[in-house]
Amino acid sequence: MLTFAEYQKQARTTAVYPGLNEGNFVYPALGLAGETGEICEKLKKAIRDEGGIISPERKALIAKELGDVLWYVAALSSELGLELAAIAAGNLAKLAARKQAGKIHGNGDLR
Repeated sequence: MLTFAEYQKQARTTAVYPGLNEGNFVYPALGLAGETGEICEKLKKAIRDEGGIISPERKALIAKELGDVLWYVAALSSELGLELAAIAAGNLAKLAARKQAGKIHGNGDLR
C-alpha cells in the first residue's frame, strides 16, 4: 500500500508549474480550488440529472477528480514544507479529540 510520504514524493516528480520548489503555494492552492469545484459540479449534475443517484460512470469520474485534489494537496503541502502523513495524523487526532469532547458539531477551527 502506498504511504502518504511515498505519494507526496512521487507526486512531486510530476509537478510542473511556475515557481516550483520556490515556495509558490498560490499555484497549487488555485489548482486545489479548481479541482474541488469540478467534484462539486459532478455532484450537482447527479442531483439535477439523476435524482441524486451516483452512477458507476459518474463515480469513476469523481474518483479521478479526487485524485487530482489529492495531487494538489500534496503539491501545496510540499510548497509549504509540510508532510502529508503529519497532516493526516494531526487531523485524525483533532477529530478524535472533538468527538471525545462532544464538539464534533459546530463552527470554528479551535473547538
